[in-house]
Amino acid sequence: MASKKGLGRGLQALIPEYQTEDLQGVETIKISDIQPNQYQPRKHFNEETLKELADSIKEHGVIQPIIVRKINSSYQIVAGERRWRAAKIAGLSEIPAIIKDFDDRQVMEIALIENLQREDLDPIDEAKAYKSLMEQFNLTQEEISKRVGKSRSAIANSIRLLNLDERVQNMLSKGDITIGHAKVILSLTNKNLQYEVANKIVLEGLNVRDTEKLIKNLSETNRKVSKRNERKSTNVHLKEIEENLCSLLGTKVKISHKSKNKGIIQIEYYGEEDLTRILEIFYGNGMEKKAFV
Repeated sequence: MASKKGLGRGLQALIPEYQTEDLQGVETIKISDIQPNQYQPRKHFNEETLKELADSIKEHGVIQPIIVRKINSSYQIVAGERRWRAAKIAGLSEIPAIIKDFDDRQVMEIALIENLQREDLDPIDEAKAYKSLMEQFNLTQEEISKRVGKSRSAIANSIRLLNLDERVQNMLSKGDITIGHAKVILSLTNKNLQYEVANKIVLEGLNVRDTEKLIKNLSETNRKVSKRNERKSTNVHLKEIEENLCSLLGTKVKISHKSKNKGIIQIEYYGEEDLTRILEIFYGNGMEKKAFV
């Protein structure tokens, strides 16, 4: 596996023996004594490509040793889980390995870099790996970017994918939608709406530009609905105030809402005696008589 440019220190720096032709310290370990890496960012392995690798191993054997570390009486994979899985499929009972002494953070870094170098890591698994490095080992986005050779903004944008509805994340993982689609969908904060848009993308075969137009239209529609609901809420509130005043004054009251901070209250009276009755109500509620002189 050749190192690719732009991946930080890369596996050659983290594991000097990883690329040497004449590997030293290679041991043969029972496959049954090996356990997968708990920090493996890749959660799904393509069965078809694993079968192809298994067929190659049957014919040529495991050309490149896997890297493991000792865990009590067994071994844990640091790099090479695909080879280990394929070797099991091929029916091998043993596999060549290099035993290294790594701490948890190093194991996670190496597993992540190895998968990034393959360039087919699930974008959600990648985002979760970055988040784990931050949460479990208190690494900043800047520190992660230096280790994996990606810009800090690329790390941040990757982690943002975890703000998607879980159903949308699954669609992205399966390749039903692209990262381009996902970035556009992130402009929606409503998770159910995110899922509705993602489904529409799949059903109608929308490209990223189509999706941008769709979300723009949805946003405009939502703004209009929000304004209508706001007006409706205001009207309901004013209607309740009108009814309370009608009950208090014993006459018809109308409130006209002219603007956000301005309106008119109209109180009807029927003759001088009725007006005096209404004014007495105000007097009784603590209003000064001189206000009506």
